[in-house]
Parts: sequence; structure tokens; C-alpha cells
Amino acid sequence: MNEYLEKIEKSLKPLPASERVDIVQEIKSEMLELQAAGKSEAEILQRLGDPRALAKAYLGDLIVKEKPLSWTRVLALCAYYSLAGLSGLIVIPTLGICAPVFLLCAVICPVVGALKLLDSVLNLGLPWMQQVGVFVLEGVELAPGVEFIACVLAGVLLGLAGWGCWKLLVLYIRGVSKVGTSLSC
Repeated sequence: MNEYLEKIEKSLKPLPASERVDIVQEIKSEMLELQAAGKSEAEILQRLGDPRALAKAYLGDLIVKEKPLSWTRVLALCAYYSLAGLSGLIVIPTLGICAPVFLLCAVICPVVGALKLLDSVLNLGLPWMQQVGVFVLEGVELAPGVEFIACVLAGVLLGLAGWGCWKLLVLYIRGVSKVGTSLSC
């Protein structure tokens, strides 16, 4: 059983030591409870399943349950990514990159639209503002107010896309984490 716990800890290596110790201690305590209930070592290990799969489930739960962005969550995502398999090589990085990029663009787009509107209304002559605009047709230029509204709408759509990518990433992690972290039945 110690070898099993060592495999769990090795799979959780990217996490801070305190997180690893807590997870390993929880699994060890469940093992001892099952042993006290008369289960053999083989039955306990069979019930727990593959140590990498169990570690992946704990990492998935840590990522999904922890709400604010934290260093622990980023490390858990890295560790989870290393255990997720081939589909994780494509899905996790794609959604992990798209979500913040879309959210950043959702903020930048209306800000740039507002700057163009201010430049136009106040005749500030800000550099590069003549290149900022919403493409409609060749040679057709929209009024700055209409462009601002288009930028705000684009910002909202980009924000929804970023939020959607994040939610898909969380759903993917939950879906891959099929192993439950509740050890006692």
C-alpha cells in the first residue's frame, strides 16, 4: 500500500507539498479505515483502482472546485494536463489559451472603440486611430458612434466566447475525471 501511495504522490508532484500531503493523507486514512473494516490489501487496492487515475481525479476536483485563480490551481492544471492523455494535448491547451485571449480581446475591443470615438469627437489627433475601424465594405467608412457600438457588441461576443471556452475546459476536466475521489462506498 505504501508503493501505491508513493505513486499517488509522484503523480501529484507539481502541486505544493502541503496539497500533496493532504491528498495522500486522506487516501491513507481511507485505506486504514477499509483495512480496519476487514478488507484485504488486494481488495483495498482494487477498490482504489489505478493510482494515476485516482490522482487525476483529485487534480480535476481541485481545479473545478477552487473558484479564484491561484497558483495552486495553475499547478494542479499543469499536473492534470500531464495525466490527461492524448486528447488533453489538444483540448486543454486550446481552450486554456482561447479563454484568456478572448476575454482580453473582449476588454480591448470596446476600449479601442471608445478611444476612436473620443479622438473623433474631441479632434485629439491620436496616432493610428484612422486605422482603427470596423470593416464593412471597401471604401465605406462608418461613423465613429456606430463603430463604437460595433466594438462594444464585438467585445460582448468575445467575452461570451472566452467564458464559453473556460466552461468547456472545466466540463472537459470533469468528463475526463471519471474516477470518484470518494473512496468509501
